[in-house]
This record gives sequence, C-alpha cells and structure tokens, in this order.
Amino acid sequence: MKNVTPVFWYGLTICALFVAWGAISPDQLQNATAEITADISNTFGWYYLIIVLAMLIFCIYLVFSRFKNLKLGKQDEKPEFSLPTWFAMLFSAGMGMGVVFWTTAEPASHAFKSSPIAPEGSEQAIKDAMQYSFFHWGIHAWAIYALVALVLAYFKFHKGYPGLISATLIPLFGKKAMGGLPGRLIDVLAVVATVVGVAATLGFGSAQINEGLGYLFNVPTNFTTQFIILIVSMVLFIASAWSGISKGIKYLSNTNLFLGFALMILLFIVGPSILTLNMFTQSLGNYVTNFFDMSLRIAPLNEESRSWINSWTIFYWAWWISWSPFVGIFIARISRGRTIKEFMTGVLVVPSLVCFVFFAVFGTAAIDLQQRGIEAISEFPIETATFATLDYYPLGTLMSFITIFVIAIFFITSADSATFVLGMLSTKGSLNPDGAVKILWGLALTGMAATIVYFGGTQGLQNVLIIAALPFSVVILLMGGSFFKEANREIKELKKVESKPSRMKKKAQ
Repeated sequence: MKNVTPVFWYGLTICALFVAWGAISPDQLQNATAEITADISNTFGWYYLIIVLAMLIFCIYLVFSRFKNLKLGKQDEKPEFSLPTWFAMLFSAGMGMGVVFWTTAEPASHAFKSSPIAPEGSEQAIKDAMQYSFFHWGIHAWAIYALVALVLAYFKFHKGYPGLISATLIPLFGKKAMGGLPGRLIDVLAVVATVVGVAATLGFGSAQINEGLGYLFNVPTNFTTQFIILIVSMVLFIASAWSGISKGIKYLSNTNLFLGFALMILLFIVGPSILTLNMFTQSLGNYVTNFFDMSLRIAPLNEESRSWINSWTIFYWAWWISWSPFVGIFIARISRGRTIKEFMTGVLVVPSLVCFVFFAVFGTAAIDLQQRGIEAISEFPIETATFATLDYYPLGTLMSFITIFVIAIFFITSADSATFVLGMLSTKGSLNPDGAVKILWGLALTGMAATIVYFGGTQGLQNVLIIAALPFSVVILLMGGSFFKEANREIKELKKVESKPSRMKKKAQ
C-alpha cells in the first residue's frame, strides 16, 4: 500500500481495541462511557454552547470580511462540481440517513414525550418541538462543519499543505505541528472519531433498513438479516469508492437528493399540507426570534430543564463536533475552487433550509397523527417512527419503499465518503488514496459494524465518539486561529504587492 503512515496503524489498533471491549463487555463499555459523557455534559455544557455560537459568528463574519474573495484553490481555479451536485454531496455527507428518521422521531418526542419547556402535549410544546428541531439541525451544526472544512480546503488547495488536520496548525506551531507527537495524536484522533462514528452509524443503519424491510415485507428482524445488509452495502460502497469521488459519490448523492425530495413532496401532498405550511412559517419565525436564547440556554437553576438540554442540545453539539473531522475533510474535498464567501453562504444556508423543510413536512405529519389520537408516534423506536407515520397516509407503502432506498443510498454514501477520508488521513493527505487502503478501511468498517451489532455495543461506541468531541473542540478552535493568522498575513502581503505599482508611478513622476 502506497504512502501509508503510522497514523493508519495507530488508528486501526485503537478502534479495534474499543470494538473488542464492546464485543467482550458491551454493558461495561456503555456504563463506563455513559458516566464520562454525563460528567462532560454537566461540567462543560456552558463551554459547548459558547464555542459553537462563537464558531457560527466567525463563519458569518468571514462572509463579509476582507477574506471573502480568497479562493479555496488557485485564484483562476474553477469549482470541480456544479452547484446542484455540490449541494447534494454536502447534504448526503453532512446529515445522511439521520434526517430520514429524526425528522419524525425528534419533533414527536419533543412535543409529547419530553418537552424542552412546556408541558408535554400542550400547544406550546408542539410549537417548541419544531423550533428546537430546527435549532439542533440548523446553522449551528453546519457552522462546525463549515469551519473545519474551510480551514482544511484553504491550507490544502490554496496554500498547498498536506490534507491533514495537523497540517492546518503549522502557522501556529511550525513544522512540528505535523511531524511531532501532538500532530500525530490529532490525526489519530480524527481517524478514531471517523471510524467509531461511521461504524456505529453502519450498525444503526443496518438495523433501520432491517426494520423497514420487516415493516413492509415481514423480513425477519435479526442479526443474520442485518449482516447480509452490511455485506451487500460493503460491496456497493467499496465499488463506489474504487470508482472515485467524481463518479460514485457524485451520482449516488444526486440520486438521493432527487429521491429524498420526491418522498418529501409526496408526503406534503397526501399529508396535512396547510398545517405543514403554517408550522414551517411559525417555527421559522420562532427559530429566528429565540435564536440567541436557545443558543445560550443552560438552565442552571432547573434540574429537569438542564437534564433535557444535556440529553439533546449538548449531545448534538458534541455529536456534530465529533463528526467534523470526517464531514469537514469530505466537504473540503468537494469545495475546491469556490471563494470563501460562496463556500460559507452555501454550506451554512442551503443544507439548513433543506433540513427545515424536511422537518416541517415529516414532523408535522407525525405530530398531526398523534394530536388526532390515531397513533402515538412518539412511542415508536427511532427505526420505525417514519414507517409508522407513512403507513397512515395514502401511498404509504410506496413512500416507505422510497424511504428504504433513500436510507440505503445514504448508508452507502456515508461509508463511501468515510473510506475516502480515512484513506486520505492515513496516506499523508493524498487526494487520491490507494485503492487497497480504501478497501482495507471498508472491510474494517464493516467488520466493526457487524461486531457491535452482534454484541450490542453501539451505544458504547457512540459515547466514545461524544467523549472524543471534547479534545477535538480545542483543535477546531486552534484551526480557526491558525486560518485567521495565515489569511491575515496573506491579505497584508497582497496589499503590499498592490501598492508597489502606485509607489513606483509616483517616483517616476
């Protein structure tokens, strides 16, 4: 295998140890990591709220700053992908199959099971449910991804540095940032976060696809079925990864965005259309009005509210941070040739609006059923909540069938993207990792996913990911500082170069 670095072996070994722990003693892993995550939420909740808001403010500042016209590439370079394809790939990598399930499960849970503020089932709880769903899946999440992706793309494509997390810190710490022990630890942390996150998602996704097939076709819901799903998916995503990012992921992402929108439009037509439009408008207004209140809400004097914030908001912020190495590297790779202004506007605004529309359509459909006493969607497991919702509307079987296709393609694109990112991280930041490396990572991801599904260690691995978010949040802040320092230096140099001709002209006169 070409250019494989020690990061590959360190990352693979650490991930294998966690998976072995989850296989041998899943309960012990879950309990030990759950304790740590609870302590982190209680101790650092304020920290997560402040830094995520700070990241968002910084991203918005960049849109209007003196850096806005800098290109993530050479100044004459054109974007590699068209805008529709870019948006499709952004959405597939950033949110994936989570959107398909949480768009029904989360609003229903906030409204009827565990409300952020108001009594469950009340009119205010239903309003808050959609507002907080927008909040959790909106521009805060995308700001985390955008910052990591921007810094990586700037240093890789504009400055010519290796495509590694550690390389982005060279302006702060010099060459030792990449070659020394701290740099290696940062890159290994990025590999571990990516592997653990994607393996847990593959395990969870195979269960979701199995539940959908069982719901529609009475396919047995067991490990054998899920293992077959994993193997079939592995063959497909390795084939896609082998074909390269401009073919496999591009076509899958475009297909999925088309199917996702088709599904959403169908449900909008056969569902409570007017109520959906009203809920979307009201929720968007509430989201904007209460933006800063939600962003900094920590409820220090209310234990029940604080517990809800820890379980939802703090969990989400840590989750998005832990996924940022994987998603950030992928977004950086597909954004070459765009200006900082175009990049930030596109990454922050478009995927957030798409998420809002999906939540409005699916969430309102689920809430309406429960309000009318037809079905308590909030009591369904996440895996079946969407299928249970669709079942009560016309064309429910067709929509459930499309849903399975959407999940399957998201499933494949997530793993496909991960093999590319892991290959890049373990081959000195190569934009075209060796095919053998990608295949090996694909096999490793599938093996880990199958192991944790069989032994039930998925929750433990998800906790590990949340724990990894705390140190990586510091890395993100350093990346932002490093970018600011280097971009500021570049702008000053450009101004000097621009002012030289005018000085020479004055001398000549």
